[in-house]
Amino acid sequence: MSNKLRIAVVGAGNISHAHLTGYKEKPEAQVVAVCDINEERAKGRAEEFGIPKVYTDYREMLKNEDIDAVDVCTWNSEHAPISIAALNHGKHVQCEKPMTMTIRQALQVQEAVRKSGKVFQVGFVRRHDQRVKMFKEFIDAGDLGEIYYAKTSCLRRYGNPGGCFSDLARSGGGPVFDLSVHFVDLCWYLMGCPKVKSVSANVYHKLGNRKNIRYLSAYRASDFDAEKNDVEDAANALIRFENGASLLLDVSYDLHGDQPEELNVKLYGTKGGIQLEPSLWMVTEKHDTILNIKPQMDSEGFDWFASFGAEMSSFVDSCLGNSALVSPVESGVEIMKILCAVYESAKLQKEITF
Repeated sequence: MSNKLRIAVVGAGNISHAHLTGYKEKPEAQVVAVCDINEERAKGRAEEFGIPKVYTDYREMLKNEDIDAVDVCTWNSEHAPISIAALNHGKHVQCEKPMTMTIRQALQVQEAVRKSGKVFQVGFVRRHDQRVKMFKEFIDAGDLGEIYYAKTSCLRRYGNPGGCFSDLARSGGGPVFDLSVHFVDLCWYLMGCPKVKSVSANVYHKLGNRKNIRYLSAYRASDFDAEKNDVEDAANALIRFENGASLLLDVSYDLHGDQPEELNVKLYGTKGGIQLEPSLWMVTEKHDTILNIKPQMDSEGFDWFASFGAEMSSFVDSCLGNSALVSPVESGVEIMKILCAVYESAKLQKEITF
């Protein structure tokens, strides 16, 4: 391989823009192709980012030997088949979250990675947040002691994007797959990636797309149709790990809350605690005194494009052998176990154990 990684992006929707912007800022990255079933959309992305080749069939694209790596930015339903096909063609793969739609698919992807020997990075973009990198240094140094409890919320009161996001056949799930995947992974990552032991959850289908709401605007997918919605509105779960730690989760697209969106990420250890959302703080003890510490950073909030840029840079560096993976396929498998168990627990109305 040369000192440049030649990349093809599959899926020219909204998320591809963030990925392509990240690659554009990475000197070692060269995007050589874009593929989408909508040829007009693919051509638009190609023109916008100066990409030389356009495809409408990823199978045809994978025959191109000038492609070193594939970035999967499609509907969730296509993540597994495209990833496996790319790996079987000897390509490195970056795959958007969630990695797959089922545990079986996740294990199939993991096996394809093992057989191919290629780099596979799961799109857990929040792992690349500068704030997360900072707190992980504290945690890895033992400053928080044993992290035994975490809690996270991502509650939207009126935020169902519709389109592929609310179509179960393409998404595999609603806010559990779309939103909590970020925050469950974030907490799990900072907790040291313990093995999941059990999940007990509730899932609600009460409000739907609420096309009747007036006076409020919200993000809508390009193929939004309020009549099509068969995913959940909200869910909550208690996740237990083999090391005795636990994680409390709640998430929603639609909920009668008083804020457009409520984000909370908190972790608690034997020596201290941290909060990432809605603001940064750290708590510790010294000289028998509890101290509230305010980290000093340029930005307290999540920098979307900077984090995507860091994620794409990490993928390129890993493929070129310059750094270790931040979010390998094994992380994708474990998170899929948790997310799928949320639905299974709610369906059976019992705790799911592993």
